[in-house]
Amino acid sequence: MNGRGANLLPAEPRAAIIGTGLMGGSVGLALKRDGWHVSGWDLDPDRRSLALELGVVDEIEEHPVADLTFVSVPVSSVPEIALAALERGGVVTDIGSVKAPVVAALHHPRFVGGHPMAGSEAVGVRGANPDLFSGAVWVLTPTESTDPEAQALVHSVVRSLGAEVLTLDAEQHDRLVATVSHVPHLMAAMLMGLAADRSVEHSALLRLAAGGFRDMTRIASGDPRMWLDICVDNRDAILGVLDEFADRLTDMRSLVEDGDSASLRDRLTLAQSARRSLPIGVPEVENLAEVAVPIPDRPGELAEVTALATSLSINVYDIEVVHSAEEQGGRLLLVVDAARASELAGVLRDSGRRVSVNDL
Repeated sequence: MNGRGANLLPAEPRAAIIGTGLMGGSVGLALKRDGWHVSGWDLDPDRRSLALELGVVDEIEEHPVADLTFVSVPVSSVPEIALAALERGGVVTDIGSVKAPVVAALHHPRFVGGHPMAGSEAVGVRGANPDLFSGAVWVLTPTESTDPEAQALVHSVVRSLGAEVLTLDAEQHDRLVATVSHVPHLMAAMLMGLAADRSVEHSALLRLAAGGFRDMTRIASGDPRMWLDICVDNRDAILGVLDEFADRLTDMRSLVEDGDSASLRDRLTLAQSARRSLPIGVPEVENLAEVAVPIPDRPGELAEVTALATSLSINVYDIEVVHSAEEQGGRLLLVVDAARASELAGVLRDSGRRVSVNDL
């Protein structure tokens, strides 16, 4: 791996994947490509055998000991499995799409909650793809009890898989993904259901489905079982977004019914502008800078600093915690877009921290 977290690992790092489906399998393939030895386990004997056959993992091991374990199971099962992995040692993270119940159940310094905002219409380990996370956003939800080096390790490994990392509070994460992930999936399912029903009367309807319709409904191809769990685990946030969306849909209907072209144009123009503003890509190395922050040896300091960067919409592309005999605590090194480095440094100084900025 190329990230700064490499200095926290042995020469031949070992990873474990608990749950060898699409997501866990994709993590396994990506890690193997980066030189990790990957053990895997799944409750389904056919799925774990297939993972080994497809080369997604190097071996099948029911109780793997690893430097880093990824738990890729339904959210309700994460705490029990993660605790068992923590007892065996190493750092543990999960990839569930709901974080608050997981974080509430796990107060361990070596656990770092995570959620890659990536997926595929493929179902199961046969759809595993080592490039699935390239360019995707991967959320981490550390807490005050999280060990800074555990967080730095997960951050660095996730970056090595090609993802961009955001640090969020678990409950904030759940509210946000209800808007950008969970409700959109339900909307895609409803739109697909509407089209399927109408195709009974108009046999040509589904054949007319072009790019726009296919783009909007692609995610409806996902595994329904996963979405049943999500609707239970993130029920309140999903209901809140559905209520707001229903109000906006009613408002949109009124604009169309009244022929209010001016207001409709404003809504469509705003949507167009917001869509074009979605962030893309990672800057070239020459456009990156390192922000160095001395951090005291107290719980939650790293989580607080990285969450502050997220609140400013500043991506942290790499992270390292450096210890020395001369310093109490250590230094936190954050690699960010050079154009935003001074802004981050200023906010950190305003919070009472000493900060330096250096070009890479």
